[in-house]
Amino acid sequence: MPESNIGFYGHVKQYHNLKAEIDQAILDVLESGSYVLGPQLVKFEEELARYMKTKETVGVNSGTDALLLVFLALGLGPGDEVITTSNTFFATAEAIWLAGATPVFVDSDPRTRNIDASKIEAAITPKTRAIVPVHLYGLTADMPAVARIAKANNLFVVEDCAQGIGARGDRFAIGELSDAVCLSFIIQKNLGCFGDGGAVATNHKGLAAEIRKLRNHGSMKRSHHSIGYNSRLDDIHAAVLRVKLKRVDEWSERRREIARLYDQGLANTPMTLPFTPPGYEHVYHLYVVDSDGRDGLQAYLQSKGITALTHYPIAIHQQEGFPWGRPARVGSLPVTEESAASVLSLPMYPELTNEEVGRVIEEVMNWTASREALSRQAV
Repeated sequence: MPESNIGFYGHVKQYHNLKAEIDQAILDVLESGSYVLGPQLVKFEEELARYMKTKETVGVNSGTDALLLVFLALGLGPGDEVITTSNTFFATAEAIWLAGATPVFVDSDPRTRNIDASKIEAAITPKTRAIVPVHLYGLTADMPAVARIAKANNLFVVEDCAQGIGARGDRFAIGELSDAVCLSFIIQKNLGCFGDGGAVATNHKGLAAEIRKLRNHGSMKRSHHSIGYNSRLDDIHAAVLRVKLKRVDEWSERRREIARLYDQGLANTPMTLPFTPPGYEHVYHLYVVDSDGRDGLQAYLQSKGITALTHYPIAIHQQEGFPWGRPARVGSLPVTEESAASVLSLPMYPELTNEEVGRVIEEVMNWTASREALSRQAV
């Protein structure tokens, strides 16, 4: 009997595991007649705030909108610079451009691939207003270092936590050392709804109030106080997220178990495996390896029915869609560019079985052995 394929995402399996509870939650919303800014959203925001240990959370239409609305609420705009990383999804910089500000890209840390905090101070100018660290792949950035730099230079800190819900640093929590945290709930995230969704978590009630206004056409209590946006997390998504939020920590632990299996099984390969600093809790939104034969490995796995993807094979500043007509400042980014050319994400989701993980490891090892044999023959 042929082995079944191993896909990259597990959200359909996750739905089947929770089908009865999710279906009932959706039906309850449909029967309620309250679909936008309704009670399910209110309850989800309360529960998410407790989970994040922040005073407020505000549900919005996407993780991109979460970033954009925070930037606007903080007053960032034309003439302002925002320091961030080019080794991330395009939306991080896109939201800065949409706000009218200028992204300033600094290089990545060679071990974690998160923003290299040691490069930030050199990028600060009188125009700098904020720093946006990204918790890439599910590992928190070096927030104590970022926060110290921000405090010394009177800068805002906005955490891009699209991939990192549930992660922790060494003696610090996400949201503890920043002005706001931006979350994404698109289906493939560790906490995902059935479409686009996002939220902002913050300890600043005034900032939360401004974002609530901006997400709803600038309206508060039916009076429009400013121009805003249509960026609301609807109640069906909120209801689904309420079901799933209760399982996030359990799923994160399973992701760490899978990562340990990968770490053990691939320890003797020439690839570079994920690095987690002491005291940090990685939530492994992605399990990313680094190989100089990345494209060959990806093709080989695909031929064996295993889907592996690249995150991110083209850095933001190298993208065709990089808006060269808009302002941007790009420093020297050798680590970012090397990473883009060599990283590969192996299947990683809580619904993977140990047998499936073992099969991925086996095929990676088979490819490695074959490559080494060819190399010896060439000599």
